[in-house]
Amino acid sequence: MAETNEDKILGLVKATLGYKSSVRDELLKVVVKSIIDELEIQKRISINFENAEHLMFVVDYAVFRYENKGGGTIPRNLEYRLRNLIIKFGGA
Repeated sequence: MAETNEDKILGLVKATLGYKSSVRDELLKVVVKSIIDELEIQKRISINFENAEHLMFVVDYAVFRYENKGGGTIPRNLEYRLRNLIIKFGGA
């Protein structure tokens, strides 16, 4: 079975968090899917999963969301990167 983009992101999120087991995979998959949907539907950013900038933004944003249980103020570096993505890739 071929690895999907979401599986690739899940692996990177788990590596960032230091998780080796699959206990939290279902929750992490939903977090990743919600971020991709938010970027594509709400922010109208066409995600290119071959673009490392896009890929790592989704990974970093997923880690932030997971660690902050969906709340909290977005860190400045993520906010800055999101604004750049919107400017460069939004509205497609």
